[in-house]
Amino acid sequence: MTLTARNNFLRGGIILAGFSLIFIGVSGYFIFTDFPAFSESAILRSNGFFQSIVYHFALPSAYVPFWTMVAAAAYSLISIAVIYYFFEKTQSPEVLFLSFFAISLSFEFARMMIPLTGTLSFPSMYSIAAFRSLLFGRYFGLFSLFAAGLFAAGYDFQKQQTVFSLMVLASMLIASYVPVDNLYWDSTFIYGKGYASMLSLAEMGIFSVTIISFFISAYLRDSRTYISIGIGVFLAFTGRNMLLLSDTWITPLPGFVLLCLGTWFACSKLHKIYLWL
Repeated sequence: MTLTARNNFLRGGIILAGFSLIFIGVSGYFIFTDFPAFSESAILRSNGFFQSIVYHFALPSAYVPFWTMVAAAAYSLISIAVIYYFFEKTQSPEVLFLSFFAISLSFEFARMMIPLTGTLSFPSMYSIAAFRSLLFGRYFGLFSLFAAGLFAAGYDFQKQQTVFSLMVLASMLIASYVPVDNLYWDSTFIYGKGYASMLSLAEMGIFSVTIISFFISAYLRDSRTYISIGIGVFLAFTGRNMLLLSDTWITPLPGFVLLCLGTWFACSKLHKIYLWL
């Protein structure tokens, strides 16, 4: 992928993140008072490792999902803009796919469609389509980190476009074929989906391989900096999950801090590496 094409993707990501933030803000302005009703109608609590820790001693809040959506869209907009500013003239496959990870959080606006559809009486097909776009964004973000680790470990630099196409295809297939139950949702405004346990195990496996790839790249390139990049990626992904799966006021802020800190840590180390090339 050429530098011009990469920068065009970043510009498109900035536009998408800006739209996401505006959509969440405008929608929230009109239906903010309706959140408690939809929160009370949630059948399940959100799941996740950190969520399970606070599950038994913290009650869900109706407004936490809204603010986590705002935080995700704001993170996406700011981080893409910063990456574009510092890497505009730097060709780096790792940065390309880290920027795709940042762009993927723009899709969190889709969670607004559950309360929005209920309040405005839209057909359920709109909220189902939004949920599938949300699934696409989350798996696209996971695959983006995997691809960053792949190229860090020495995969052919010229195959960025092929890897990108495969990522899009895999994310679309998962989003399109996972069964969706629109009769219930959890405390973060996520519809019930099939194969949840199997998909969680697959995510853990892919992410584990991603982190291992950065440690392998540190050995192959004889550079301990890639260990630091791997740590940054670990923090960013962990923070993302903490933020997006939160339904209480306990985990969103630590999750957001880890997400921002991990992204900054990974990108600053990559900037240090490519500054000398």
